[in-house]
Amino acid sequence: MTGVLALQGDFAAHGRALEAIGESWREIRTPEDLTGSDRLIIPGGESTTLGILLKLAGLETAIPQRILDGMPVWGTCMGMILLAEEIEASDQFRFGVLDVTVKRNAFGAQVFSFEQGFPMKGLEEPVHGVFIRAPIVTRCGKDVEPLAEIDGKTVAVRSGKILGTSFHPELTNDSRIHSFFLSF
Repeated sequence: MTGVLALQGDFAAHGRALEAIGESWREIRTPEDLTGSDRLIIPGGESTTLGILLKLAGLETAIPQRILDGMPVWGTCMGMILLAEEIEASDQFRFGVLDVTVKRNAFGAQVFSFEQGFPMKGLEEPVHGVFIRAPIVTRCGKDVEPLAEIDGKTVAVRSGKILGTSFHPELTNDSRIHSFFLSF
């Protein structure tokens, strides 16, 4: 069963994408909810706010511990920011389990949100990405594999059982990245 962090963001859209490929899922709001989940998706939202909510819910240590114990995790947009080891020009809360540096809002403010197709390693056909105040990866550690780029900017990475995407595949009708994540 896949857990989807449900403190903020469009967690229900990830749930619908998982249901479309036959995967059961549950909302994660407490450390107890995390028990019994085989993997975790951290959706998009506002990373500074979510850092506060994670602490209030008691998940700020439970989630990284499960990841360090080998639980697969996927962060989309804000989720990738929270997974990152370093965030440019910020000391905000993060789990620090993915050896990357990210730049928040790298494509500009919300008014500059866009959709674009692009190739992604591991998938045969191009994916369609929805970018909303999206981050980019500006540095990848030695065990981090870039999976997709737009205009030379890294927008998807993988390190072992950790996946990070700058975009929101849950806002499309394409569940291939969800299926890809379930293969971890």
